Amino acid sequence: MSVYDKLKELGISLPPVATPAAAYVPFVRTGNLVFLSGHIAKKDGKPWVGQLGRTMQTEEGKAAARAIAIDLLGTLHAAVGDLDKVKRVVKLLGLVNSTGDFTEHHLVVNGASELLGQVFGDKGAHARSAFGVAQIPTGACVEIELIAEI
Repeated sequence: MSVYDKLKELGISLPPVATPAAAYVPFVRTGNLVFLSGHIAKKDGKPWVGQLGRTMQTEEGKAAARAIAIDLLGTLHAAVGDLDKVKRVVKLLGLVNSTGDFTEHHLVVNGASELLGQVFGDKGAHARSAFGVAQIPTGACVEIELIAEI
């Protein structure tokens, strides 16, 4: 099954690439790797604002991370032209806007990891880091970046 068939089965349509909010580009291709800049969580087209452990709980953060994965797929599609060319998702880096005592960053970022596994199958299994941070631009609850091999 193609990646696009899987997306259709999951009811996911790819969004356009977001315009960068600062001095960077949405992606860089070098050799057979594509590096996607960090994408923040959005809800209804606006930053999904919140802090895990204070104004949000793990399940809502996980939903935000899943939403980011969909945005990342849109950018990856723009970068490579065809998601079926993705040989492997190599790495995710997840930043979670959280209180000092919140300890479920890994479960929040699972929202993105699980979706990538659903979409790409074994090619979606990746290395990953998940960190708690004091703040993310615009007050967003989660930010994730991705590296893929094509």
